Amino acid sequence: MQTERVIQHIVDWLNRYSQKAGTEGFVAGVSGGIDSAVTSTLVARTGQAVTIVEMPIHQAAKQVNRARGHIDSLRARFANVESVEVQLTSVFDGLIQALPDAGDEELRFMALANTRARLRMTTLYYFAALNRRLVAGTGNKVEDFGVGFYTKYGDGGVDLSPIADLVKTEVYTLGAALGVSKDIMLAPPTDGLWGDNRTDEEQIGASYPELEWAMAHIESGAPEAGLDLRQREILEIYRRFHRANRHKMEPIPVCHIPDELRH
Repeated sequence: MQTERVIQHIVDWLNRYSQKAGTEGFVAGVSGGIDSAVTSTLVARTGQAVTIVEMPIHQAAKQVNRARGHIDSLRARFANVESVEVQLTSVFDGLIQALPDAGDEELRFMALANTRARLRMTTLYYFAALNRRLVAGTGNKVEDFGVGFYTKYGDGGVDLSPIADLVKTEVYTLGAALGVSKDIMLAPPTDGLWGDNRTDEEQIGASYPELEWAMAHIESGAPEAGLDLRQREILEIYRRFHRANRHKMEPIPVCHIPDELRH
């Protein structure tokens, strides 16, 4: 990959989109992970006004420290970057108190995890509306179009997606070129929705390089004969997540009314 040219291509694309939309910059959430670090650095490089938002909700200390360190680095490097920290823990806890108990605690736990992402999306759009800016998404290609590993109307609720055509290993390549800190580069990927350090790989059952392989294998139409046991397991994991999360990747279904019923 021609890393520097890819970076410039994305920066130019962001500027063109913003100009066409008539907006005045970007808003990006920072979590302490590689995807948000790369996205926030890319929007900072546009030279437009950028608001970086940190939104902890019962967040693990390591994640918070990585996020704050990255924000400090951006502000030191880019005069166009401002930052704000919005403590959402009390908001989240208040919502929990307002919601009725569920019979299935496991389903409730999952629903509340996704609620964290939706509270953050609401916060990002508050700052976007306040300053006439666009919300930049942080999803990569495998998450957004492969396994659907994101929250619908949460971190999936954005105005534009600068890194969604890059697989995770390519995001790391950009991160190294953009000067993302070593602690972020080395941190295991996590969605940060659980208040602990559980990783994406632990939740999915496969690493991002494995998922990238599965995505490429399926898209190429390559035969499965001769694959070893682990490769077959990875393909099954990929397909299972893709099937379950396909509703996130497709347009919202619309019930079209036949013409004969309108008369």
